[in-house]
Amino acid sequence: MAEPLFVRPDVQAFLDYLRQAAAAGAPAMHQMPVDQARAAYVAMQQLADLPPRDLPVIRDLQCPGPAGQIALRLYDSREARAPGPVLVFYHGGGFVLGGLDSHHNVCTEIAAQMDLPLVSVDYRLAPEHPFPAATDDAEAATRWIAQSPAELGLDVTGLVPIGDSAGGNLAIVVTQALAADPAAVPVIAQVPIYPLTDAVDGHASFREFAEGFLLDAQVMRWFADAYAAPADSVRTFPLNGGHDRMPPTVLVTAGLDPIRDSGRVYGAALARAGSPLVFTERAGTIHGFIQVRKAIPSAQADLEAILAALRGVLDAGRPTV
Repeated sequence: MAEPLFVRPDVQAFLDYLRQAAAAGAPAMHQMPVDQARAAYVAMQQLADLPPRDLPVIRDLQCPGPAGQIALRLYDSREARAPGPVLVFYHGGGFVLGGLDSHHNVCTEIAAQMDLPLVSVDYRLAPEHPFPAATDDAEAATRWIAQSPAELGLDVTGLVPIGDSAGGNLAIVVTQALAADPAAVPVIAQVPIYPLTDAVDGHASFREFAEGFLLDAQVMRWFADAYAAPADSVRTFPLNGGHDRMPPTVLVTAGLDPIRDSGRVYGAALARAGSPLVFTERAGTIHGFIQVRKAIPSAQADLEAILAALRGVLDAGRPTV
């Protein structure tokens, strides 16, 4: 007999609210025009996430990209700092939704807790800009940051790609690209949070959580159709890439996520290749939890655990005196 499904009480309350909204006629994301869906995605963060941290540095920037300027946002808990690593953040949203504003609150939290500068990347979105626009922009922005350009105002010694969902995919894709063709400074860790790494249709988690757990199968198909990425490219599904030259990885999955098993199989591939890995599966919670920390209060502790694991990885890599 299968064990009963564990759902945290605050997660269940949030899911009940979403079901009531749907029953009252609220349209799903894939049923909206894309501009309305993007606005709704930002509005969800404003309603469901904790307020942003007050940081001394929150500054919008631009860097050159393959199709024009890429918008960036720099967050820092210090007005000035010594040379050191930079977190490079890629937002989620299925390559269709999201941007600098959709993940603003959580970026302030990560920068504050890590006491490291964070640069959020506003890569191009589908369907206007299908694959490989997002990956091209993410890689270009990361390489620009690695060069410590004057506009950034930082002396960068290492890179930490970090992202959630589609952004978790981009964190891995960028890390693989910079392992094959290094940037001006090395990638010293990567943090994919509930990432998409392979075709998920055959996974048990996709079947079990395809409906009723925030991210559902219909929305995922809408994302995939818009992004139009070839299944045989490692820049689409980085599970098919090499894993033996990866930096230390903090890999995060959510127990009630339809793409949970996509993260699990990526972790297994890293482990088989002997790449350093910290794996954490946050039980009883859903895809997208880092953006809904007010609606799901336990998600704040999840985020703190992820960042504590990252601090441990970075501390282990620092030379002792």
